[in-house]
Amino acid sequence: MNYFSKRISALAAGVALSVLAAGAALADPAVIYDLGGKFDKSFNEAAYNGAEAWKKETGGSFTDLELQNDAQREQALRRFASQGANPIVMAGFSWGTALGTVAAEFPDTHFVVIDAVVEAPNVQSVIFDEHTGSFLVGALAALKSTTGTVGFVGGMDVPIIHKFYCGYAQGAKAAKADVKIIENYTGTTPAAWNDPVTAGELTKAQFDAGADVVFAAAGGSGLGVLQAAADAGKFSIGVDSNQNYLHPGSVLTSMLKRVDVAVQSALTDANFKPGLTVLGLKENGVGYALDDNNKALIDDALKAQVDAFSAKIQSGEITVHDYTADNTCP
Repeated sequence: MNYFSKRISALAAGVALSVLAAGAALADPAVIYDLGGKFDKSFNEAAYNGAEAWKKETGGSFTDLELQNDAQREQALRRFASQGANPIVMAGFSWGTALGTVAAEFPDTHFVVIDAVVEAPNVQSVIFDEHTGSFLVGALAALKSTTGTVGFVGGMDVPIIHKFYCGYAQGAKAAKADVKIIENYTGTTPAAWNDPVTAGELTKAQFDAGADVVFAAAGGSGLGVLQAAADAGKFSIGVDSNQNYLHPGSVLTSMLKRVDVAVQSALTDANFKPGLTVLGLKENGVGYALDDNNKALIDDALKAQVDAFSAKIQSGEITVHDYTADNTCP
């Protein structure tokens, strides 16, 4: 990004926060999306859809903000809180430091953070068992593959995305012990969430190496994976939101992470519960998508196999390794 592009981005960010600061005192809840854009068709958009569902259900209204850079986090939180927004909901794993500082300054404000854990009496932390949902789509990928090789394209190379990968790999191996898994990431900075070109190139390379199903856990970058698979006549797997509709017949399924449900619940302040909330298979917090766009790809026998894995995970018969517990991937 050149100097002028940086200045424009900074000015846009400043304008957004200035408008927020200049507004009347807020009585409504607020939602702040993570980097990558509100309409990324994945994580952030799931958060937006949850807020819109809450609005439709309750007739209420909410204020929201798209971050332009990491430096905005603390400033945005402080301004929303000082104007009376309650609760304030944040989506993304990078909120820990900023929220830890601001929550202490506004003890009467309720904060809900998704994908991060912040210990404070006025903070509810919501995390997901992404590894268990990823296990199911990994099993599905291996069972569907005709080459014996499946792929994974992650976004930013961070622990939470390794959590997706490790679950995916474990599920694939549980379904077919000799399956080969190719693993790549689009980058090491937040720009990795919005780089569909690189994601598409990585996917093409995985297809060239023999993969015929690729799981995209990459935010907006994942759109490049889905497009590359559709172009090549191969299968992709979406993430977070149900992305089956983007390329019907090519998107094998989507690993659902119900950020929408978490946000919808969080915006009702009566649901606020300080401490940690974990959403997994039992809570329908994660799973895989089956609809009219992919039902022809997953027959009853295949569905039964994947659902059997789900039942075993929920009963405790199968333990899915959580990378974030010890930063290892067996």
